[in-house]
Amino acid sequence: MAAELLRTSDAESFSVRKLAAALGTDSSSLYRHFRNKTELLRAVADRILLAAVEGHRPEGDWKQRITALALRLREAFGRHPQLATIWGRYASSGTGSRLVMEEVLQALRASGLPDEEIPARYHRVVVLLAALISADAGIGTLTPEEYEQGVELFRVAVLGADPDRFPALAHFAREVRPLGADRGAAFEDILAAHLAHIEAGIG
Repeated sequence: MAAELLRTSDAESFSVRKLAAALGTDSSSLYRHFRNKTELLRAVADRILLAAVEGHRPEGDWKQRITALALRLREAFGRHPQLATIWGRYASSGTGSRLVMEEVLQALRASGLPDEEIPARYHRVVVLLAALISADAGIGTLTPEEYEQGVELFRVAVLGADPDRFPALAHFAREVRPLGADRGAAFEDILAAHLAHIEAGIG
């Protein structure tokens, strides 16, 4: 229910009163279970994580496992983009978060990394995923009109660049693409490059 409300409202302006009304109760009842709005939003974000990984059966090598998990999380938060920022900003101690942590840690152990290196590598992988998913979800909240306006402004900025002042930009102007283009491919390429970097360091 909270996730549905967040589809149409920004997480920062999310109203506990609206959620309580939708549930047929009052905000004081919700605060018996959650100390504040942040705690409530953390719980909702954790439900998104749980739904994304529940029933997931890891397959393939360690890189394929992390990639499959990342794509599941991207898809889940793509349906609830406002919650991606909550996940990236706040820590969670729920079951969904634990399942994500467990799968990434198990995959990294399967890579052959020494145990002492795994926590730091885990942290970098999760920071990367949170950043990519939050950025991707942020673009996903734009209306078609806002996106088209942004693309037009991008074209003006790039194609109208003074070649004397911005020689590289002018040179690549017709090939440079806006942030929203090919987001899925960019997501996978960046993740693959990071996992290849980890693999290269395995002795």
